[in-house]
Amino acid sequence: MALRTCTLSPHSIRPSSSFPCAAKQQIALPSFCFGSKKNVVLSFSSNSSTGKRDYRVRSSLETIEPTVGQVTEVDKDTFWPIVNAAGDKPVVLDMYTQWCGPCKVIAPKYQELSEKYLDVVFLKLDCNQDNKSLAKELGIKVVPTFKILKDNKVVKEVTGAKLEDLVLAIETVKSS
Repeated sequence: MALRTCTLSPHSIRPSSSFPCAAKQQIALPSFCFGSKKNVVLSFSSNSSTGKRDYRVRSSLETIEPTVGQVTEVDKDTFWPIVNAAGDKPVVLDMYTQWCGPCKVIAPKYQELSEKYLDVVFLKLDCNQDNKSLAKELGIKVVPTFKILKDNKVVKEVTGAKLEDLVLAIETVKSS
């Protein structure tokens, strides 16, 4: 069995800030480390009830590929691997909350955009407590916020449920 090495960027690994104190932790490693379209998810667990730290590492292969023609729900663990897998395709991220009225109004229109722009990856992130760290990293201040990424970098942002502004931003990024 050959071992592969790779250089990981800060966006490649998303561990919890509480690890190693947390009981369980998962880290998603991107596919470019393994020369395939599969990402490896490492699961760490510790047993502190014995008073000593006993770490077990298990890995599983799971396919993380961007899907076009639909909106894909992401979380803090799957967002960056999917963005990385998108390659040179633009990625549009809808950052919303369950209680946001304007978010609910624009959601069906956002779905329609995903069906129209088949060369763009459409994602959505529920900015709940579980995903707070990613929302903070991406600099969300209001919902809905749409971030458009190209080559793993945010290149455009649209705040509010402004469909025309979002379409213009997508067209601008596609043509650049």
